[in-house]
Amino acid sequence: MKAQAESQRRQVKLCLGRAGVDIGTLVYVRQGRRAHSAVAYDEPWLANPDRFAVSADLPVTPGYQTHKAASVHDSVFHGAIADTAPDAWGRRVIARDHAKRRKDNPGLSALTELDYLLAVDDFSRVGALRLREPDGSFLRTVEEGRRNTPPLIELERIFQASRALEKGSETAADLRYLQGKGTSLGGMRPKCTVLDEDGSLAIGKFPSVGDLRSVTRGEVLALRLAAKSGIDSAQARIVTIGEVPVAVIRRFDRDHEQGRIPYQSAASLLQASREEDHSYTEIADAIRTFGHAPTQDLQQLWRRIVFNLLITNVDDHLQNHGFLHVARGQWRLAPAFDLNPFPDKDRESKTWLSEQDGPVTDLEMLLARCGYFALSRPQAVALIAEVSTAVSDWRRVALSPEVGLLERELEDFAPAFEHDQQEAAKLLLK
Repeated sequence: MKAQAESQRRQVKLCLGRAGVDIGTLVYVRQGRRAHSAVAYDEPWLANPDRFAVSADLPVTPGYQTHKAASVHDSVFHGAIADTAPDAWGRRVIARDHAKRRKDNPGLSALTELDYLLAVDDFSRVGALRLREPDGSFLRTVEEGRRNTPPLIELERIFQASRALEKGSETAADLRYLQGKGTSLGGMRPKCTVLDEDGSLAIGKFPSVGDLRSVTRGEVLALRLAAKSGIDSAQARIVTIGEVPVAVIRRFDRDHEQGRIPYQSAASLLQASREEDHSYTEIADAIRTFGHAPTQDLQQLWRRIVFNLLITNVDDHLQNHGFLHVARGQWRLAPAFDLNPFPDKDRESKTWLSEQDGPVTDLEMLLARCGYFALSRPQAVALIAEVSTAVSDWRRVALSPEVGLLERELEDFAPAFEHDQQEAAKLLLK
């Protein structure tokens, strides 16, 4: 009986887009501590002239394709499916709610990775992949006439519940309110999905109890500087609730009619384990293989590397780079997101430039590799000029109403923007 209690097998339909077109079946199997998943495409999808591999590790072939976690830090699901699972903050909400319910019901089973995956609200699940029960209901869907993604006006309620969770003083009502409002794009910081004033899907990011500087304003500052630098980036602004600055960032995986756009992270495209070091040249190779407009995206990627160096954004791991599907298995770089200046850290990227070069630390190493990103040296120097000029304007942009930093707060961020590599950029242009 004990072995039976520890085993689980569950099957759900894998669907695509706002229409919820059936494309395959996802099976989750757990035996004791070991678990794996498998996906099989449906015959109609295999015969569809518009078919494509929804994840780089799921080629369009018949039969079940099995996936196991490469390490304890990796997902049991194929890449693009794992990309839709809750991030660290969302998992924290789910786990805390489950722990409270388990106190009242000790017989409640432990959470599995499938439980986390299915806890995401269907309306706001990242990308175009959707999960459906055999009876036709999408997971997780609220009853008709109700909503799970709150409007912007409810930001204060979400913030108060999130702050209570961070402090360990949350109520059951707080947890019920936060359930399903998490996101897949981000990390441990408190956040939620919201509907912006025009009905568009967005992410609301809140200050954390441990912040020593205005991190939310810093992220909006970085995204606005990115746009000035010629980088396709997520739209962002600050909304204040009382005196609390919340970063509201538009989701880029929906079109103007709220249609769903297939998405996969760079980690999924590279089929990369979180325990391995990977490089921008590998992303460049993937762009050449899967890219809809490879030359433009290669140059755009190099521009982003320069920008990250000049603003000291060192949280540039592969989950913080994404791709959107264009047509028939061709992908484009998604708008840049999760850009943050880190004034208290060394300028050393998490993603290496190449296997030979190691982490990105200076402009000269980037210039030495510019040809790999479809740039001549004169083109690369001109690009550095554009990015450097935009970044050098950081103080004015920081004080603008759209960002709202105070004069006295600028020195908290200054080391991220004013440093030897910004000086090196200026010397290149003389």
